[in-house]
Amino acid sequence: MKALVLRRYGGPEAMRIEDRPPPVVGGRDVLIDIRAAGLNPLDAKLREGKVKLAVPLKLPAVLGSDVAGVVTACGGEVTKFNVGDEVFARLEKLRMGGFAEEVAAHEDVVAKKPANTTFADAAAVPLAGLTSLQALRDVAKLKAGQRVLIHAGAGGVGSLAIQIAKILGLHVTTTTSTKNVELVKQLGADEVIDYTKERVVDRAKDLDAVFETLGGASELEALRIVKRGGVVVGIGGLPDLAFAREWLPVFVRPALWLMTARRRRIAKEHGTRFEYLFMRPDGKELAELAAWIDEGRLRPILHRTYPFAEIGEAFVELERGHARGKIVVTNQPANSSST
Repeated sequence: MKALVLRRYGGPEAMRIEDRPPPVVGGRDVLIDIRAAGLNPLDAKLREGKVKLAVPLKLPAVLGSDVAGVVTACGGEVTKFNVGDEVFARLEKLRMGGFAEEVAAHEDVVAKKPANTTFADAAAVPLAGLTSLQALRDVAKLKAGQRVLIHAGAGGVGSLAIQIAKILGLHVTTTTSTKNVELVKQLGADEVIDYTKERVVDRAKDLDAVFETLGGASELEALRIVKRGGVVVGIGGLPDLAFAREWLPVFVRPALWLMTARRRRIAKEHGTRFEYLFMRPDGKELAELAAWIDEGRLRPILHRTYPFAEIGEAFVELERGHARGKIVVTNQPANSSST
């Protein structure tokens, strides 16, 4: 099969499309004929080796974690899927392999594709959708009527997070640039802060939580503006010690403790807390997202699609950092009539 192979850590030049052996299908795996795969900023970080302490790669490796396609084989212990099912998945963190023609995935991370959406739209959902749902409901534990600030509302994560927050009954404030103000309003944002004209600290009030996707100074500001007892859920900056204990080598933890000292101090001073989210693949939650898509309550926003042969150009666009929604590569068979 054809796959985008990473042979060394580095820039886009470190990857190239090559022939690879077909995936090995375990007892509880399904083999997926990939029709579309979503790109995420995490893919570039993995390629560059920026997160290799937490997610070490055995090179050569095939990256890619968001896929949509058709089940072509099932392991002997699979009970949830059948050959021919249209599915989507956020692949296991230490397995991946989505930038290819085929991939094997454990059935627990797979869900039926939304019935009335394309493979490209479905591939845009798993990582960003699960991250948003887990941040808002599982980690922040927000309830209907509470107030949340979602940063970068027009981005791949933010555009889904706004919609999921509204489904959960939350009051949503979001940040974006002038050109995307109308988009985030259409997605359901109750209040919009145009960061090119306004300061977040001047507009964001009485927040129960901040979904912090930017990291750095924005993360520290979030701890100051969320109300006492509130929470900042971060995905873009430095992890917390709970993450370190589970994912990082022991020798790294003292350095992380020192690097996050200011964040802990600000949280203590303001009576707030910070929690780092490292999203977990979850087929059941993915099925919830699929149901919302089928009901018309949630819609993926696609920035652009590329054919798989042009995945290098897709990475260049991803790393420009201004995508409006998600970037997806497609691998639709010529003889397929399915969406």
